[in-house]
Amino acid sequence: MSELLEVLWGRGQEAAPSGPLSPSQVRALFAIEQYEGANLRTLGDALGSRPSSVSRLCDRLEAVGLVDRQTSPTSRREVELRLTRRGHAALAEFRDFRAREVKAVLGRMAPDELAALAEGLTAFRRAAAGAAVPGATTADPAPRAADSA
Repeated sequence: MSELLEVLWGRGQEAAPSGPLSPSQVRALFAIEQYEGANLRTLGDALGSRPSSVSRLCDRLEAVGLVDRQTSPTSRREVELRLTRRGHAALAEFRDFRAREVKAVLGRMAPDELAALAEGLTAFRRAAAGAAVPGATTADPAPRAADSA
C-alpha cells in the first residue's frame, strides 16, 4: 500500500510548476509552510536532518525560487525561511494533483470497497495517533465484538 501511495505522490512531485522536486524538497516545503519563519535548526529538527544538509537543501529551493531566506529581525545571526509565492503555488499544485490522483483511484472502487477502506483508514489513524503519544500502545485495549467472533 505504501509503495502505491509513493507512486501517486511521486507523480505529483514530477508535475511541480518549478520542475521535478525530490522527496526531500517536498518535505522541506511542507515543513517550511508549517513553521513559516523558522530557522535552519528548526527545519532540520522537523526533517530529522543535519544543519549542513538543510542549508544545502534550502540553497536549491531558493535557487529555483520556492524559498526565501531573510535575516531575523531579532537576531542578525539567524535566518528565517519563508515560502515564496511560487513555493506556495508549488505546494497547492502538488496537493491538487495528489487529490485528483486519489479521487481517480477511489472512483474505480465499488461502494462496499470504499466503506471497508474508510473503516480500515479510521482504525489506522487511531493506531497511529496512539503510537504518537509517549507510553501509549498501538494495540486496541479491548477487542471489538467482531474480533472475538
